[in-house]
Amino acid sequence: MPLDYDDPTGRTAQIALLKAPARGEATGSLLLNPGGPGGPGMSMAAVASTTWVDSPVTEKFDLIGFDPRGVGASTPAIDCFTDTELDNGAATTVTVGEGRWTEDDTRTLVTRCAQGSGGQDVLAHAGTRDAARDMDILRAVVGDEKLSYLGQSYGTRLGAVYAEMYPQNVRAMVLDGAIDPHAGTTERRISQFAGFQRSFDEMAAFCATRPDCPLGTDPSTAVDNFQNIIRPLIDQPITGPDGRQMDFNGAYSSVMAGLYTSEAWPAIIDGIAELRTGHADTLLALGDAFGGRDADGRHSNYSEAVFAINRLDEQRNTPEQEVDLKCRIQQVAPFTDAGLGPDGAREPCEFWPAEPTLGYPYATGIDGLPETLTISITGDPATPHQGGISLADTLGGTLLTVEGEQHTIAYSGASDCVNDIVADYLIDLTTPPGDPRCTL
Repeated sequence: MPLDYDDPTGRTAQIALLKAPARGEATGSLLLNPGGPGGPGMSMAAVASTTWVDSPVTEKFDLIGFDPRGVGASTPAIDCFTDTELDNGAATTVTVGEGRWTEDDTRTLVTRCAQGSGGQDVLAHAGTRDAARDMDILRAVVGDEKLSYLGQSYGTRLGAVYAEMYPQNVRAMVLDGAIDPHAGTTERRISQFAGFQRSFDEMAAFCATRPDCPLGTDPSTAVDNFQNIIRPLIDQPITGPDGRQMDFNGAYSSVMAGLYTSEAWPAIIDGIAELRTGHADTLLALGDAFGGRDADGRHSNYSEAVFAINRLDEQRNTPEQEVDLKCRIQQVAPFTDAGLGPDGAREPCEFWPAEPTLGYPYATGIDGLPETLTISITGDPATPHQGGISLADTLGGTLLTVEGEQHTIAYSGASDCVNDIVADYLIDLTTPPGDPRCTL
């Protein structure tokens, strides 16, 4: 692909993709994006081909997983930190948790990312609008006149932007775990952290039914008890068996990673209990699984790609606005509060080599867009249900509401109800009438 679509004969980027062929006679391809941004689609295709092994979707469609520009095996890849630096929390921003950033810190960050990624022009063209252009070329490369697509979480933004730019090329879109196209960066982040606090409270209520709950038997005191356990890590981090340290930022980040699904609540509880005994094995494992760190200590570039892609998508704050945002996040999500106040929060991309290109709101007023299917879970902490309502309404498509406590559902195989609706839509382009609902 052209690295810069305004300079189509200049430098190029290569997009890695993996095809899991249809089990029967393919009627087309289904492009996949797992979200992030920064999630690799190649592995999503490999996993989906096994979780959907008996699905009519894999009977009829080749699954095409692609690593968006800057991500995974695509080149040039975003690379800002060494594995050791990532182990030490280098990719953690300071809008939540502990820490202070200065102007020199943000300048150094951009310099490091440009050097590791192959230049400032790479950083300037890592956004969603460029990725959507890539998707349309991929659609043509795999031989499809119209695009069939399934995107999760951030992938719903990528799909919605593609629909805005190329509505005439859309056949079908499943948008699972929807991001609200009307919510600007500040509004979305506050809503998201409020969602994580809600999930923390639900986890604490579940924990309170266990006699050994480290958060206590009264859910109303769970946040105070959690803070009493992890705030000492600011000055006295725990050293794990491999020499890595678990500090405050690492602890709350690992807990947040577990809050993406209620199935991980027991592991969160065990991990918090371990902290009281001076161990951090479980929380380290939760963080590794979410961030893409393998058993040999090698990190994927997930967190770095998240950072770079968002720099082209998100609205930017002044230092004063970022401090105010941190204050508001601490109010709606006190489990993230290190007790050090909001000072020191700073926009990490103030010296990024390009201005944001996404624009808010996006994907509005699209003419000629076929029926879309948006899926939204009522207890989704990362992409709250209201965002799904908004996206479905904006695109004029069907909203499938799922009662449950997790983030995204469409390719997990966890719900026959969801699986059947998705298959009927992708294969026959039919959606249920009225207000369809499923329960996990």
